[in-house]
Amino acid sequence: MPEPTEDLFSTDAYLRTFEAVVADVDPDGHRVALSRTAFYPGGGGQPADRGAVVWDGGTAQVAKVGKDKGVIWHQLEEGDPLPDPGTELEGTLDWDRRHLLMRTHTALHILCGVIWADFGVAVTGGNMEPGKGRLDFELDAMSAELGERAEKRMNDEIAAAREILVEFVGREAADADPALIRTKANLIPAFIDPLRVIDIRGLDKQADGGTHVATTAEVGRVEVTKTESKGKANKRIRLAVHDA
Repeated sequence: MPEPTEDLFSTDAYLRTFEAVVADVDPDGHRVALSRTAFYPGGGGQPADRGAVVWDGGTAQVAKVGKDKGVIWHQLEEGDPLPDPGTELEGTLDWDRRHLLMRTHTALHILCGVIWADFGVAVTGGNMEPGKGRLDFELDAMSAELGERAEKRMNDEIAAAREILVEFVGREAADADPALIRTKANLIPAFIDPLRVIDIRGLDKQADGGTHVATTAEVGRVEVTKTESKGKANKRIRLAVHDA
């Protein structure tokens, strides 16, 4: 097993290209592990990135990305060549897709912050794809009116152009602050220390490993497309992200 991959996306979500060395090759899985990567491997409801890798004498499309025991594996398209271990290469993200995912992920954080501020309830589930997503909350009731209110509140926060920062907080301090972990069940393993924290200044601050834009204004505009009741104390809000 190669050494853990240096995850460049954790500190710079806007990095579109990067240079790396092939740390390991898995011919059976048609995948490579790199010394460092800007490809997000998926997690927390956010899909993995796509893109391409290029090296002297070869190029391949990155079809899937996943993480296993700290190693980020890049599965290449069937039929594309595999580079040898030790090969120096350049990776390039599908930036339009990644940036839309960043906007979508940030929109879900804004929704989380609005619901937390107004109701003080935890998230019970969520998912996203480029341009749309949903969150489930431990609410007693759901209505179209609540959805309309949430939509207005979110767009007000987008218009406020709140700065979004990435911080790293020691696990002991994070565990002492219940607002930092907004999921109903704390699914973050205890060995992860420090925690990466996303801070939408003045609105939402919580542990999260995904990628986000730099200000709420960059999200564009949010539309609540549907509100649903998924059972007792489990209500769902679906949203779509549009250009401003």
